[in-house]
Amino acid sequence: MIRHTVAFKLKHPSGSMMETSFLQAACALASLPTVRNFECLRQVSSKNRFDFGLSMEFASQQDYEAYNTHPEHVRFVETRWKVEVEDFLEIDYVPFAAA
Repeated sequence: MIRHTVAFKLKHPSGSMMETSFLQAACALASLPTVRNFECLRQVSSKNRFDFGLSMEFASQQDYEAYNTHPEHVRFVETRWKVEVEDFLEIDYVPFAAA
């Protein structure tokens, strides 16, 4: 299992229609075939500069790669993410197996 997460800050004013439009487009990624447990989150900690987060899980590396190369994901990244995101931090996790 892979948990793909990204914390991000948008270029848009908080509460704006542009912000809402972006978040709705991001949430549409939940419908892609290999995505599991998708969440779109508002970040509330004062310990970092990000405003939102996305979290999703994939059953395997193959499922994760299928997501990354899916035409809808590629289109979102090219037409929305690269244009509207000011800053981000991406972290992908796999379960830790203690010895």
